[in-house]
Amino acid sequence: MSSRSDLGPKPRLGYSGSRIERAAELRTDAAAVAKLMRDPAAGAYVIGGDSIVMRKGSPLNEPLFTLNDARALSPATETIFLGLLDGAPRFGHGISQQTAEALKGRDDLHVTDLRSIAVQGLVAPDHLPPIAEAKAVLHWHARHRFCPNCGAATGPISGGWRRDCPQCKAEHFPRTDPVVIMLAADRERCLLGRSPRFVPTMWSCLAGYVEPGESIEDAVRRETREEAGITCGRVAYFASQPWPFPTSLMIGCHAEALTHEIVVDREELEDARWFSRSEIETMLMRKHSQGLTTPPPVAIAHHIIRAWIEDEISFD
Repeated sequence: MSSRSDLGPKPRLGYSGSRIERAAELRTDAAAVAKLMRDPAAGAYVIGGDSIVMRKGSPLNEPLFTLNDARALSPATETIFLGLLDGAPRFGHGISQQTAEALKGRDDLHVTDLRSIAVQGLVAPDHLPPIAEAKAVLHWHARHRFCPNCGAATGPISGGWRRDCPQCKAEHFPRTDPVVIMLAADRERCLLGRSPRFVPTMWSCLAGYVEPGESIEDAVRRETREEAGITCGRVAYFASQPWPFPTSLMIGCHAEALTHEIVVDREELEDARWFSRSEIETMLMRKHSQGLTTPPPVAIAHHIIRAWIEDEISFD
């Protein structure tokens, strides 16, 4: 049995633990938002599609710009009021993907995707949650410029947290897609799978979207059965993680495995197999004899797997 000291201090879960006070009550007050944009302490994250713009720094890059500096890089496609950090306004400054690509040529900037920023630790951890917030909402704007009811062009209001249709008067709000991500296990083994998208050494928890009219527990059981043929009993909630690729909420769970014969859905997974506790521990520590690994600490799957190793789950 593993002890907590074997694996070292627990890492921070990526994109979570935001220090931003969202101050949603200010969003509908256009005058208040305009005043916040004039605040000298206001800062903005500049995002173009999947790319985040940062000032180069050492050892960390700086992703927060003044609003004037953000505008100097490019006029905004949309501006999102993210909230307040210790009273200082924070915004998301959207630019086109093409502009972000062009900015890669500047020697003073580093432009890359959010996943690379998080995995490689390119910015201070406190920046990750508001960048994820801004990226998700800006992604929504980019794909909802026309009303799904009547087809008319919509316009952003409420600090970027709503789009209104001037023709049919419909109001449209950002949506988050719920995804269950789960570790099915008995006392000595857990089930991991491989997606064709993974790096060759990595194995991870199974995952899938929650369907309409479905509970979290039922989604965990259905996805595990569909992807790997394993029937599960009790389900225990672990934690959640915003996953801005593009706009998901990962709902982490542990599930009690009742059967053990694996039948892999090759449309969903490249492979699935059982792993012992000792093997999982070596994977977490990057010491597996075959070089197999679990996901990095930025992903909730890492934390779900580690919690099982450290006996932190209960189905009571």
